[in-house]
Amino acid sequence: MEITPLSENPKPPDDFKGRLAYLWKKIRLQVRFYFRKVLPPVTRERVGEVQMQLRDSSAPDFDYFVMVLLSAMIATFGLLIDSVATIIGAMLVAPLMSPVLGIGLASIRGDTTLLKDALSAALRGALIAIMLSAIITWSNELIPFVSLQDLPTEVLSRTRPTPIDLGIALAGGLAATYALVQPGLSAAMPGVAIATALMPPLCSVGVGIALGRWDVAQGAFMLFLTNAITIAGSATSLFYILGFSLGRKTTSRNLPRSVQASLVLTLILLAYLGVQSFIFFQEANFNRTINHVAHEQVESRDGTLTDLEWLEVEDVLQIKITIQISEPLSYFASVEIQDALANELQKVVELSINQVTVAKLDPKSPPTPTPTRTVGPSPTPTITPTVTPTLTATSTPLPTATNTPEPTFTPLPGLGLIPEGNGVDLHQSPEGPVIGRIPRGVPFQVLYGYEIVNGWVWIEVEDAEGRIGWIPQYLSALITETPTPTATPAP
Repeated sequence: MEITPLSENPKPPDDFKGRLAYLWKKIRLQVRFYFRKVLPPVTRERVGEVQMQLRDSSAPDFDYFVMVLLSAMIATFGLLIDSVATIIGAMLVAPLMSPVLGIGLASIRGDTTLLKDALSAALRGALIAIMLSAIITWSNELIPFVSLQDLPTEVLSRTRPTPIDLGIALAGGLAATYALVQPGLSAAMPGVAIATALMPPLCSVGVGIALGRWDVAQGAFMLFLTNAITIAGSATSLFYILGFSLGRKTTSRNLPRSVQASLVLTLILLAYLGVQSFIFFQEANFNRTINHVAHEQVESRDGTLTDLEWLEVEDVLQIKITIQISEPLSYFASVEIQDALANELQKVVELSINQVTVAKLDPKSPPTPTPTRTVGPSPTPTITPTVTPTLTATSTPLPTATNTPEPTFTPLPGLGLIPEGNGVDLHQSPEGPVIGRIPRGVPFQVLYGYEIVNGWVWIEVEDAEGRIGWIPQYLSALITETPTPTATPAP
């Protein structure tokens, strides 16, 4: 293309609309002039070489499927053992990048043969990778050579695509296309294959299907679609910019339909991933708030929060926490934690606390060993028996003290109640945490258990709600059944 120098352009028209059109044309010519100086178009010979190279590497032949099988095996094993190095090796072996680039070149060149081969290779390779990873994961469930208590981190990291993944795929597609066109940059292709991962998301889909985790399979498949579509779209755009379009019509005002379709698909993916990222951000912020409030409440009571799980069911937030604490929390302290969570989150909270009682001991120094002195043998003395006269003592009887037994309390099973006051707290153990309250006048069942703690007698009872606990004996009274006299008729 020959660009007209700006000095030879005609003078701008006098009307306002004509001046705007002239100014816009001048800007386009200037930008195109400098762009072609920085990035000159590719020669026809190089266009043919790149097209033949992608035709060979995108053909769904025996060698292609062998490399797909081997890379899928490596990626699946790497995901199961959670090994980053193994997954990187699978990315280097995987041949899926070539068909995706072939789709981009075929769409801009109108090469139906290349488009058909590239689509067939990409779809069949993806299906084989998913099936093989699912089979390997199922085999691991039958014969567990790898213990899977939870999903590996490398699998979970590929279940939530974000706009950042789209940006990585966009840059990776441009880098792969440019390295393919420029012969001296072929060494950059392995790095591009690592950055824009295609095989690990497919194997994550198979792992999710085998384990029945359809959310994992869906998220990983969405990541694969994001990478594949973005790489193909960026390759199409760069091929068009470098002069690969059919007939080399790079000066046309209207972009080819393939480039327009790539841009539209990329924008749709960007909008979808943006919405998903916003939802994920809200969930992460909500989870961080729950953790912050729970940690603050537990640490203020000299405890340690070790685990937290939450689930929202029908507008009720069910929270389950596990704490380590030296002294068990009382019932009222648990209610305070629940109220703090409800006030901070502005939701109805159902709290469940698992308490693990721990003993914190002061550090002790090891005892200092004391050397034992060894004494040599000593002579054995000869003992001469001496006759000692035996005195016969006459015993005088003394008064014998009689021990008065301490009173003991043996509870008898029956019914009891609290006769006075506003009721009594029901403790989990004598002087332990409060688990409820027995109102005044409400009967309860007295059990056999009793203990004396700090001089007070505690009895084991079961209240009307079926809770078993301990109360002080002096606050209760037994219900004595008074027999009702039966009248006997006179003869």
